[in-house]
Amino acid sequence: MSHESEVPARPALFLADADVERLADLPRAIAALSRAYSVPVDEQRNPGRIFADSGREWMRVMPSVPASGRLFGAKSINGSFADGLRVSYLISLFDKETAELVALVDGNRVTGLRTAATTAVATEQLVPARPLRVGIIGSGFEAQSHAAALALVAEFASVTVFSPTPANRERLAAALSDSLGVPATAVTSAEDAVRRADLVLCAARSRDERPTIAAEWVHDDATVVSIGSTTPAQRELPAELIARAAVIVADGVDEVVHGSGDLIAARAAGVDVDALTVSLNEVLLGKRSVDRGHGIRVYKSTGSGLQDIVVAEALVDLARERGVGTLLPVGIVTTRK
Repeated sequence: MSHESEVPARPALFLADADVERLADLPRAIAALSRAYSVPVDEQRNPGRIFADSGREWMRVMPSVPASGRLFGAKSINGSFADGLRVSYLISLFDKETAELVALVDGNRVTGLRTAATTAVATEQLVPARPLRVGIIGSGFEAQSHAAALALVAEFASVTVFSPTPANRERLAAALSDSLGVPATAVTSAEDAVRRADLVLCAARSRDERPTIAAEWVHDDATVVSIGSTTPAQRELPAELIARAAVIVADGVDEVVHGSGDLIAARAAGVDVDALTVSLNEVLLGKRSVDRGHGIRVYKSTGSGLQDIVVAEALVDLARERGVGTLLPVGIVTTRK
């Protein structure tokens, strides 16, 4: 242990869940993530998930040292089955120059914010620049946040919404009609939501982990966004649809190809998913081109620590500007080695 310890030069900031709710800003998050994915993203800076699991308690840690920004850190997802399943999320942020703790952020709402914002960044690269017929599967938080994010980067001509619960789909359709100013209709089947849609948003896992849409419902030049199947056991898209895709854009290729149930099932069915899949980073850097007008374009997301850290830094910057959050009365020391 070094004797050259230093106390923090500036108190660390704590952002509670209510603070994050007040500060959530989709345009700012989209801009931050666009910058983050427009510089090289490598595995050394973003090693993926680390798991610890006792069977009763578990922890998933997602570290990242973004090439952009001033901060680095990790999000931890912490679960316990002692009393049902209870989960908490914590993001810790450190200064790149001094290694000082800058902030602790409740990650509960950050996950949804960064997922929707990253989807918007990707979708902007996949859809044609014209009014789009949008079909949404799901009516919960992810469907709502993604619809709002996508409307910032794409022009909606109309929206159809399917959810198994009639009241929920009616509620979301009415809300989207009001907020977007376009016709939004609740429909009675997933097929009715998907057929003729130029942009399909899949934001609801099925209860039995079977795909929520069928391949034959999707027209030949549609864009499909899939954010509801993020583990090997989860399914959202059928293998037949993956086989028809012209390209699959992934927020992280390795985790999407090997960690998403959709692509695992497609590989087992004989689809060459490795040849189809490119990274969002490559697309934004101009290393891989995407024909936005022809062929089925799929965006698959499993999330990453990079997204959490970039969005959390944007929240901390905004919190400092607005005087939001709690300055911690104590901190941790940094030492010279």
